[in-house]
Amino acid sequence: MAARQPLPVLAACGLAFETALAEGPGVVAVCGPGPGRLAARLDALLDGRGDTRPAQRHAERLNEDLLARAAVQMAAQLAAQAAGETEDRPARAEPAWAGILSFGCAGALDPGLAPGTCILATGIQTADGFLCADAAWLSSLARRLPQAVHGELIGLDAPLLSARDKAVLWRASGACAVDMESHAAARIARRHGLPFAACRVVLDPAWRSVPRSALAGMAADGGTRPGPLLRALAAAPGELGPLCVLAWDALRARRALGQVRARLGARLAAP
Repeated sequence: MAARQPLPVLAACGLAFETALAEGPGVVAVCGPGPGRLAARLDALLDGRGDTRPAQRHAERLNEDLLARAAVQMAAQLAAQAAGETEDRPARAEPAWAGILSFGCAGALDPGLAPGTCILATGIQTADGFLCADAAWLSSLARRLPQAVHGELIGLDAPLLSARDKAVLWRASGACAVDMESHAAARIARRHGLPFAACRVVLDPAWRSVPRSALAGMAADGGTRPGPLLRALAAAPGELGPLCVLAWDALRARRALGQVRARLGARLAAP
């Protein structure tokens, strides 16, 4: 009997460069940005409805064999249902995915975390409760990333820009960092009965505010829109300096995230 091939992993990302880094053998990367878009796109893949956006199409081409096997499994399940195959206890559907990993950058809440610091989440604080990371996956990630910080993430539906707001949230929650995708990914994983983990790298430190012009330059696909960014800077020229500092932090975070991705290897260290 042939050995069973390992199941592919879904990587939940918020920015285009995070998606490009995450995708690879055994990994399908799904880009938000933001919790609403991310949840819809993850649900589409997990429900077998697919996703036609360019980032997902590219990831699917890299994983054609794995996705084809998942489609065959789903088709077999549907065929069995149509034929009316039942038992006293219905057979549990075989999963098509190994789990969901939230992968990308985060904003630090803990003042001790510098840009480029890798965080392995023990769980995610959400508006409707705490969602734990899968213990086996967290352990596997820790073996690959021994220098990573372990702590809780908190998920928000809107960006947290000011250093003052970061400090307030840190004192109130105790979470070490915040992002806009991990809580959505954790909820989707719970809904579909899949393991979940989160690996995030600090982009903006807790003591630094994010200029509002940076948000104007974010495109719906997680990329950058130079035109709106320049117009926002023209309206607020005082933000040029902070924006340059943010760009430097983003470069450090991107390099660190690339190093993290290389250490995780195929299937993002899923057990």
